[in-house]
Parts: sequence; C-alpha cells; structure tokens
Amino acid sequence: MIKRILIVSIILFSFAGFSQEQKEYNFSLEEAILFALDSNYTSINARRDIAKAIKQKWETTAQGLPQISGSATYQNNLKQPVTLLPGELAGGEPGTYMPVTFGTKQNANAVATLNQLIFDGSYLVGLKAAKTFLKYSENYNEKVRLEVRKGVINAYGSVLLSEELVAIFEKNKTNLENNLFETRKIFENGLAEEESVEQLEITLLDIETQLSNAKRSRKIAKQMFNLALGIDVDTPIKLTDDLDKLANANISLELLDNSINFEENVDFKIANNLVQQRFFENRLEMSKALPTLSAFINYGTSANSEDFTFFNGDQKWYQSSVLGVSLNIPIFSSGMRSAATQRTRIALDQAKTDLENTKQEIKLDLTTAQSNYQFAIENYENSKKNLRLAERIENKNQVKFTEGLSTSFDLRQAQTQLYTAQQQYFQSMLDVINEKANLETVLNIPQLRIDSDEIKGKY
Repeated sequence: MIKRILIVSIILFSFAGFSQEQKEYNFSLEEAILFALDSNYTSINARRDIAKAIKQKWETTAQGLPQISGSATYQNNLKQPVTLLPGELAGGEPGTYMPVTFGTKQNANAVATLNQLIFDGSYLVGLKAAKTFLKYSENYNEKVRLEVRKGVINAYGSVLLSEELVAIFEKNKTNLENNLFETRKIFENGLAEEESVEQLEITLLDIETQLSNAKRSRKIAKQMFNLALGIDVDTPIKLTDDLDKLANANISLELLDNSINFEENVDFKIANNLVQQRFFENRLEMSKALPTLSAFINYGTSANSEDFTFFNGDQKWYQSSVLGVSLNIPIFSSGMRSAATQRTRIALDQAKTDLENTKQEIKLDLTTAQSNYQFAIENYENSKKNLRLAERIENKNQVKFTEGLSTSFDLRQAQTQLYTAQQQYFQSMLDVINEKANLETVLNIPQLRIDSDEIKGKY
C-alpha cells in the first residue's frame, strides 16, 4: 500500500512539474506593452520613486506641524555629593565648614514638550521644492514608461524577425538540398561538371551556418523580450502578431508632418523641473538670512525619595510647566550666506542653459526621427520590390542551370542575391516598426503619464 502511494505521488509531482515547465505566455504587441508597463523591473522602481517622493513631501510638510516629544529620567545617587557650608551658619567657629548633603537619594521626573514652528523661510521654500520633486518623479516615470514601450516594441520585432529568418533559412536549405541531390545524380551520370556540385555544396554550407546562427539569435531575442517584460528569461513565449502585418500597420505618413509640443515632451518637462529645483535652492539660501520664530510649551512632573517608592499611591509628585518663544536672528556669517546664494544662482543659470539646449536637442531628435522613419518606409517598399526581382532572377537561373544554359557560378550568384534580398526585406519591416516607435517616443505618443494619486494608495 505504501509503495502504491509513493508511486502515485511521484506521478502527480511529475505531472505538476511538467505542466509548470510547459506554462507559456501568448502576446500580441499591444498585450506585451501593457504587460511590461506593469511588470517591467525599471517601471516598477520608477513607480516606487513616485511613492518615495510622496513620502518626502509629507516629511517636509510635517516639519512645520506641531511636534511632541517626551522624556523620562530616573536617578539613584549611589553616593550623594557633599556640600561644605560655613560653620558660623550653624553656630560654629568662623573659618570652619560643615558638610551637608542636599536632596534625596533617588528621584524621577517626566516631561512632555510641544514645539511649534511659527515662521521659517526655509520651511516655506522646502514645501514648494518638495512639490517640484514630486513632479520630477512623475515626469521621470513617464519617460521610463515611454522607454519601456519602445524597448518592448523593439524586442517584439526582433523575435519576429529571428523567427522569419529561421523559417526562410530552413526553406532555402531544403531547396538547396534538393538541388544538390539532383545535380549530384546528373554528375554521377556524366551530364554535369563536378564544379556544379561543389558550388551548390558551398552555398549549402553557408545557409547551414546562417541557419545555426539564426536559431541562436532567436533564443537570445526571446530572452531579451522576456527581460523587457519583466519575466524570467527562460519562460516560453508565443507571439501572435505577424511581422508583415505589423510593419504595414505601423506605416503612418501623417506622423511625418507632426510638430513638437515642448510642454508635452517629457525630456523638456524634466529639464524644466531641474530649473525649478535650482530656483528653490537659490531661494533656500536667501531665506537663511531671515529670522526664525518658534514656540514651545512643556509639562513635567518630578518625585524624590530615599527609597524606590515612585509607583506607590502615596508618593508625592510635583508639577511644573513652561511656555516659551524662541527668536533666532542671523546677523553676520562672514560672507558665507552670500557665497552660497551666488553659487546657487550660478547653478540656476546653468539649468536654464541646459533647458534651452534640451529644447534644441528635441527639435533635432524630431527631425532625425522623422527622417529615419521616412527612410525606413521607403526602404521597406524598395526591399519588397527587390525581393520580387531577386526571386524572378533566381527562378530564371534555376531553369537555365537545369537546362544547361548557365553555369553553377551564375546560379550561386543569383541564390546569394536572393538570400541577401530576403534578409534585407525582413530587416526593413523591423526598421519600420522600430523607427515609428522612436518617433512616437519623441512626440510622447501615446501619453503614458501616471499621477501620484494613482500610486498613493498602493504604498
């Protein structure tokens, strides 16, 4: 009976492990993008940066709110200090001293203090700076999401390209093997030269090498795609979109006429955030020359005893309370505050220059992205035509070679030209997809912004 139970358990665990190993994800491109925006490692940490900024904002705000602190002390004077009093105070001889011990051997006290900031210029500046930092975190998260989207599109297309290359290389290999078999038979019957067989063998070896490399590249492309999604690189995946249909769906000529809106561009917004941060840093140094005003009130109680009786009901406790106001006025700092203010002013000017530089770079990026996208579309159309021409040329040379009207060298040249045209065609489709993603990233299409309110409840 025990043996049967063990056998059944082993079988069940084997099936469980097998089913776990066979778990597979199916993704269209849009499904992959949505999945990655939620689970990509960089995207997750970018959302955490927003959560940190929210906490930092409250941390700054709380500095101006009431602060309550408490303290409790207990002292046991193992050896009480002795004070010498003049002897004449107790009727003694002048010039003599009387040793006296003051206080009890043990004492305890507890104090609670309420502090309230009334005015501090640096606090007011800090509140505004914390809001600016939160905006920066939101804009940085938007940039991360745009980059994640572009990375997923590139990785998705790379997997499709690698699969197409493996398929076409396998098809070419099969055709070459058939040609080689027929040519070898003709050579054995004395109707063809040995060079014809050797030329086909060379071409076949090249295709086999490219096929092996394409299979390795396919594995790497899938692992890179998994990494972009934020899942284990060895997890099986299946892509449901087709490279050709995806390329045609990504041809959008109206994007070539789009203009940039700097207020919506994430790089411009981040550079502008830096200007705002430098501005508040300058105001912070200037505010250090202003006075600060704060108030406090405390309440305390203390008890004294020769023995430890502080928890007894008849122990006497003596109450005390203090109300106070503190005013701190900076007067002279030997030029330290002035130097710090000038330093932050220079940093502000640098940030403004960087903002203008970013604006010009965005213009250049848009022009470059539109140019590259237009070239990718044109190259795709040309590659499609070149592939059809290369197929026709290869077919003609195949017929001529079979009929003995052309040499094996001519056939090999036509086949090599066809294989090159095939690879260029597939690569041109991927280029259309990738260049459109690059252009959309510059134009902030689509809007992938997450506000802090969407994250606040999660952390």
